[in-house]
Amino acid sequence: MPIEQSIWKVADKPQQLKEQVLEKEDILENMIFKDVGILNENWLLIGRQVPTDYNKYIDLLALDAAGNIIVIELKRNKTPREVVAQTIDYASWIEELDAGRIADIYFRFTEKYYGTASSLDNALQEKYGETIDEDDLNQAHQMVIVASQMDLSTERIVEYLSEKQIPINVLFFKIFSDDGNTYLSRAWMLDPSETQEITVSVGRKDPWNGEYYVSFGHDMGRNWNDALKYGFISAGGGRWYSKTLHKLNKGNRVWVNIPKTGYVGVGIVQDTVQKLDDFEVVIDGEKKSFIDAPKEADYLVNQVDDDDKAEYFVPVEWVKAVPIAQAVSEIGFFGNQNTVCQPTTPKWIHNVERLKSIWNIK
Repeated sequence: MPIEQSIWKVADKPQQLKEQVLEKEDILENMIFKDVGILNENWLLIGRQVPTDYNKYIDLLALDAAGNIIVIELKRNKTPREVVAQTIDYASWIEELDAGRIADIYFRFTEKYYGTASSLDNALQEKYGETIDEDDLNQAHQMVIVASQMDLSTERIVEYLSEKQIPINVLFFKIFSDDGNTYLSRAWMLDPSETQEITVSVGRKDPWNGEYYVSFGHDMGRNWNDALKYGFISAGGGRWYSKTLHKLNKGNRVWVNIPKTGYVGVGIVQDTVQKLDDFEVVIDGEKKSFIDAPKEADYLVNQVDDDDKAEYFVPVEWVKAVPIAQAVSEIGFFGNQNTVCQPTTPKWIHNVERLKSIWNIK
């Protein structure tokens, strides 16, 4: 379906901002180059105008926290179908890159655009607080097309590919102006969290074992001590973070990891997702609102009236849970930036079996 974007200035009488035509998409590429957060704040830009082995140039390349590659292609003067085909063609080349070539792409990128060549290891450490094992780099990828518009037939092609588990998405942008200022507006064609979930499943080698991975953002408006005490997992600050909680149903088993720290618990889901103002915990034998409970974080209480940004909770009965000081982290353990996902890699099977052994769980 066509994506429409407009911006109004808030006033007694709303004033619609004028849409402007971007003279060259090089301007947009340069903006993304300077701040890839325009697309996703959790991505690390690793290449610009990257030459392929067949004398074509990929506009931009990025990595996510799991080591997956993102191919970013601007439509420019290509027809919509041409840019889709070209992006898929680039992805077929990307799929074969090993860790050495990826590191070399980043080395040449920093040398050319920043004047000083840097190592990918250092960049990963600075961005995510840890490096990524060579075996984890480029286990999967996704494709992002940046365009001001797409024709309906091409949108149907993108939707079809996505439904068939091909991780492709389109970011639509518009330029607006007001009183000498220029603004960039963006809208994703598909929910980016769904595309990310497809990325996780690409290249699967094992069937899903039925157990869920959970990333718990300790010190990001929430606190593991509270989760340990009251029995829950939570996420918020945007639909990208909280939406995957809806995957969980009563009886599911979840393995909880604190990024950059380690695994801290495994438990059984007790109920479906609840927003902060609906979530209750037991204190001295009585059910009370979690908002009024003693706790060590605020859980975005100031966003409670915003359904998109509010904190959401899933009650969990812990089978085994430990303080942060006893978190378990080993080389080869699975990690992912999604709050909840269904891993299908051999690494996940190893991860679960290893934690079962460490925590003496059947």
